[in-house]
Formats: sequence, C-alpha cells, structure tokens
Amino acid sequence: MTVTVVVGNPKPASRTRTAGELLAERLTGAAPDHVIELIELGPGLLGWGDEAVAAAVTAVQESSLVVFASPTFKATYTGLLKLFLDQFAGGTGLRDVVAVPLMLGAGPGHAMAPDLTLKPVLSELGGTCALPGLYLLDSAFAESSALDDYVERWAPVARTLLALRTG
Repeated sequence: MTVTVVVGNPKPASRTRTAGELLAERLTGAAPDHVIELIELGPGLLGWGDEAVAAAVTAVQESSLVVFASPTFKATYTGLLKLFLDQFAGGTGLRDVVAVPLMLGAGPGHAMAPDLTLKPVLSELGGTCALPGLYLLDSAFAESSALDDYVERWAPVARTLLALRTG
C-alpha cells in the first residue's frame, strides 16, 4: 500500500501539509510514503511534458490512498491544485486511487467546500471518493477534535477500501 499527500498550498511547509500528513497517518496507521508540495513544481504545472510534474502524477496514480489537501481560497481549492489535477485524464486519471479531499479555512462558513468543490473533481478523474471531505479550521485544527472524530468514523471504511484494492 502506498499513501501520498498532495499539498495545494502556495506556501511550503504549511499547516495544510501538516494536516494532510496527520490525516493520512491516522487513516492508515503509517506515515505517508510521499508528500508532494505542488508549489515546488512551479511553472512546470502550466503545461504538459514537465518531468517533475509527470513523476508527481505517476506517484499519485500508483498510490492506494491520496489525501488532496488545500487551503480554502475564494470558497474553493487553490488554483495550484487545479493546475495539478488538470494533468490527469478525465474518468481514468485517478482510477484505483482512494481519494480523500481535505481543506482548511479560516472559519466554518466554507465547511462544505471539500464535498462541493474538490470531491466532484476527484470523482470525475476516476478517484474512489467514498469518504466525505474533511474541513478543518486552520488556526485550531491541532487542538480540535474534528480530525480525531473524522478518523474514528472513517478509518475503518478507508482500511476496508484499501484491503479490497490490494486483495
């Protein structure tokens, strides 16, 4: 089983990354195998054929579970994440990948954003999106029980999906 976290925050080493890594670890019981900071791919995301972007796409496609983590910008995920997702073929680009949408924001007003904006794109790309998206307040996610509550409810589902995928 390979686990990857894709971080769509334009700031490296962000709270978004920390939350994504925590979620992946708590869902699977192990640290993620890969963390892809999209900001590090830079202008290669603006076209097709960049080797680093292609390697990141391959890493995601070869993963069993991928947490797609983004801060909330204008009530949706970042353009940086959109540029990366554009690299995947529609309907099949995330085939056989359990995709988990995670977004962080400043207030509760955008709590539905992971399910309303990010999850449909991941589904359109062929990802298995059986878990609901998770929205965390960026200033308090480490102290909040929201992540633990989500994991308690959804980790058994994630593990079942992963067992079916590898079994």
